Amino acid sequence: MRKQRGMAEVGFGLLPPDDMPGSVAAPVAASAEGHRARMRGKLLAAGGEALLDHELLEMQLFLALPRRDTKPIARALLARFGSFGNAISAPVEALRQVEGMGDAAIAALKTVQAAALRLMREEVLDRPLLNNWDRLLGYLNAVLAREQVEQFRILFLDSRNRLIADEAQARGTVNHTPVYPREVVKRCLELQATALILVHNHPSGDPTPSGADIEMTAEIKQGAATLGIVVHDHLIIGNGRHLSFRREGLL
Repeated sequence: MRKQRGMAEVGFGLLPPDDMPGSVAAPVAASAEGHRARMRGKLLAAGGEALLDHELLEMQLFLALPRRDTKPIARALLARFGSFGNAISAPVEALRQVEGMGDAAIAALKTVQAAALRLMREEVLDRPLLNNWDRLLGYLNAVLAREQVEQFRILFLDSRNRLIADEAQARGTVNHTPVYPREVVKRCLELQATALILVHNHPSGDPTPSGADIEMTAEIKQGAATLGIVVHDHLIIGNGRHLSFRREGLL
């Protein structure tokens, strides 16, 4: 069968010449293939901790860009975003501004982010959250700490304080998210939740609650209490920091 022009057979599938529209893929030299093989060997023999941040990014990128030298792209990502975690969590439009980052490369990084969050979420499923606070905070930090706009989430719990659902109720601006207590209580009834943990982020990195945060929390607590629903806490996630309303005596 005649192969489609501009397509190259790699592995067991057909791949386009490059991830970037209108550009020409740079062939991967034998030395680059040897470099990749050494990184694979290091990963399989010693685990992910043996790889530096740029090497881990390289490995993700060369799965998406098998005929490009991905080392310069990986280093450009670190120069732009500062760390592996920041790179895979960066907004899609910000990633597009890095030379060499097209849809396939971005999808590769976002797949890693999604897999990491799903793994962390599974660590808190089917377990009483109040007894697994450190894991919960790790998950919430991974989800929210790098968000550039405010996001309000609710963890809905059953009578044994196990997670029923983790839902983003609203997204707002860099410093405000509209939340409606009536809608929160309505959703509790739909899920048959008996307890809540409220969570939102402060993109500024400072988890200090605003007056509006305190007032909104009191309104949700009051509305939930009329139906016997307990608000265990309201957590504000900053950049590497968090604040607990219960611990601060605000709940």
